[in-house]
Amino acid sequence: MELNPHILRHHHITLNVGGAQEDYDFHTKVLGLKSVKKTGLYDGSEPIYHLYYGNDLGEESTLITCFPFRQSGRKARPGSGQISTLALSVPVSSLDFWEKHLKSHNILPIYQERFGEKLLAFVHPCGIKYELVGIADDDRKPYSNGVIPSEYGIRGTHGITVAVFDLENSTEFMHYGWTGKQTHTDGIYTRYEVGNGGSGTVIDFELRPDLPQGSWGYGEGAVHHCAFEVADLDVQRSVKLHLEGLGFTDVSDRKDRGYFDSIYVRTPGGALFEAAVSKPEGFLIDEPYEELGRSIQIPPQMAARAEEMAAYLEPLKF
Repeated sequence: MELNPHILRHHHITLNVGGAQEDYDFHTKVLGLKSVKKTGLYDGSEPIYHLYYGNDLGEESTLITCFPFRQSGRKARPGSGQISTLALSVPVSSLDFWEKHLKSHNILPIYQERFGEKLLAFVHPCGIKYELVGIADDDRKPYSNGVIPSEYGIRGTHGITVAVFDLENSTEFMHYGWTGKQTHTDGIYTRYEVGNGGSGTVIDFELRPDLPQGSWGYGEGAVHHCAFEVADLDVQRSVKLHLEGLGFTDVSDRKDRGYFDSIYVRTPGGALFEAAVSKPEGFLIDEPYEELGRSIQIPPQMAARAEEMAAYLEPLKF
């Protein structure tokens, strides 16, 4: 049976990081991304930042979003059953520049090659693994504020790596549930691509039966989930019903995240995936372009506690 490619590409990837200022400086000053939104975690009642970084308007597949958990004292446990690595797309000609740039910020990248792609591997200050992958033909427009020359800038997400105990259930999920195509293998890695394929659509599975089970909750030092773009709310609903019909019943109801609507599924390998539909106004829904990402936008459910939340959260300098 031919499967409709419901899952188009990455929408965003969300990380549980450490300090808010540390994370803000890493993404804006080291990686040269734009702060496109400062808001708060929509789940629970504890005040936690939700920081968004991406290109000029925070378009789908350029977004990294972060929950800084150091202030709360909560720690994650890295391991199997998690997204272990975030890979970002840069021009292949820029890797030498990035090596020098990262070293100038006391980050020591390591040259690697996987699936025929040259990359620099390094870590976020909180310990999450990152890669800059050299891509020859990525036409997504980077943000440039002068920190990174535009010809070297990050184009968006390239892929994620999911560490799994075994591959069998993930293979079934990717093929039948997430409309992914297996495209390559490289040692312990198996690559899937969604939508039209290419940079911004990649999911790599890393077979790691030696790793202990990682944590799934909130806490510093682990990726929380990866969101994928779907076309509209009707498609999103069909994805939910399709997954549940296959027996993947750990699928959430639709949740309004302010800037997009989301459903979540705990995949059989352990990683949390999301199918997201952006609001038509995107990040301009609550502040104008000129002010984008400058001041904190309090989540609606915390509006009555706005002053308390602002006083509690770590102040950000930018």
